[in-house]
Amino acid sequence: MKIPKRRRDEAALNSRLIRRPIQRMAWLFLLPTFAAFCIGFLYPFAKGLFLSFCNFRITSQWEWTGLDNYRKAFQDPGYMHAFWYTMLFALVSLILINLFAFAIAYALTQKFKGTNVFRTVFFLPNLIGGIVLGYIWSMIFDGILIKYNTSVVLETKYGFWGLVILVCWQQIGYMMIIYIAGLQAVPEDMLEAARIDGANRWQTLRRVTIPNVMPSITICMFLSLTNGFKLFDQNLALTAGRPFQQLGNGETIKTTEMLALNIVNAFSSNGGGNRGVGQAKAVIFFVVVAAISIIQLQASRRKEENRGSAPQRTPSDVYDGAVHRDLRALSDAGGSGAHQLAEGECLRQYRDLQAAHGGVLCGSEELCQGHDLRQLCLL
Repeated sequence: MKIPKRRRDEAALNSRLIRRPIQRMAWLFLLPTFAAFCIGFLYPFAKGLFLSFCNFRITSQWEWTGLDNYRKAFQDPGYMHAFWYTMLFALVSLILINLFAFAIAYALTQKFKGTNVFRTVFFLPNLIGGIVLGYIWSMIFDGILIKYNTSVVLETKYGFWGLVILVCWQQIGYMMIIYIAGLQAVPEDMLEAARIDGANRWQTLRRVTIPNVMPSITICMFLSLTNGFKLFDQNLALTAGRPFQQLGNGETIKTTEMLALNIVNAFSSNGGGNRGVGQAKAVIFFVVVAAISIIQLQASRRKEENRGSAPQRTPSDVYDGAVHRDLRALSDAGGSGAHQLAEGECLRQYRDLQAAHGGVLCGSEELCQGHDLRQLCLL
C-alpha cells in the first residue's frame, strides 16, 4: 500500500523535530566521559608535568627549581644504567615474544586435533599476576642455580635472562591469540592460488600469509614494546634490581633495575625529601616510550600501505608455476595434438583461477575482458 505524500512529509517533519533537540543536547551525553578523561588523565598528567620542575615533598607544597630536576636525572648513573638496560630488555623481549607467539599461532591454525586445549594452556600464564610470577620463577631459577653456587640476584646476566624468560612465558600466550585471529582471517582463495602456482609452504608463508597478518604484527609489536618498557612488578618480585655494583666514583647502582622500578625508588629515596627528581624521571620515561611507540607504529603502517599499493599480478605471472611447466612439457612432447590438449587444459585451469579470484587476475577487469586467453596458452 502506497503511503500518501502528505503523511510522508508529516513523518519526516516529526523525525526532524525529534532529532533536533537530541542533537542540541548531545554534549550532555559526552560530558560524563569527557569529565572522567580530564579528571583521570589530563589533570594528573598536567600536574605531574608541572611538579617535575619543582622541589616538593607533598603536591600542595612545592618550590620552583626549573630544569634542575632534569639535570639531576640525567646525571644519575643508576637512572642512565636503568635506561639502557630497559632498552636492551625491551628489544630482546620484543623479538622473542613475537617469534614464539607467531610460530605457536601458525602451528595451532593447522588442522589437527587438540588445538583448543593447547591454546588454553598457552594463554593461562597471562592470567597470573606479575608479582606471583616473579616469586614463582625466583624459586625455580634459584633451585637450578644453587647447584652452581650462584643465584638470580647475584649475577646480572642471570637476572636479565630470568626476566626475559618470565616475561616471554607470561606474554607469548596473549600475543598468540592475536596472531591466531590474524591467521584465520587470511583469505583461503589466496592460499589456494599459491598452491596452484606451485608455491611451497615457506613461499606461501613469506609471500601470502605474513603480508596479510601485518595488522596483527603491528599490534603485537606495539604491545610487546610498551610492556617491555613499563615492566615493574616482575622486576620487583624477581630481582628487586639486584645485584649491586659500585662505580669508580664510589656510587652504587642496581644492575638489573629497570626504569619503572628506578622511578619508584627515586620517590622513596632520602625519605622522599625531593620527589621532583623522580617526577622528572617519569616525564622523561613517558616521552621516550611515546616516541619509540609512535615511530614503531608509523613504520609498521608504512609497510602495510606499501603492501596494499603493490601492483597486482598479471595472468602471465599467475601461470609462472607448475601449470605452466606442465603445459610446456606437453607442448614439447606431443606436437599439435598435445598442444591443443594443453591449450584446452590451460583455458580450463585459467578460468578456475579467475573464479577463485573473483574474475580478476590481470590488474583490472577491462584488461581481463579484452585479454586473448588463447594467446596466453600458446607456449
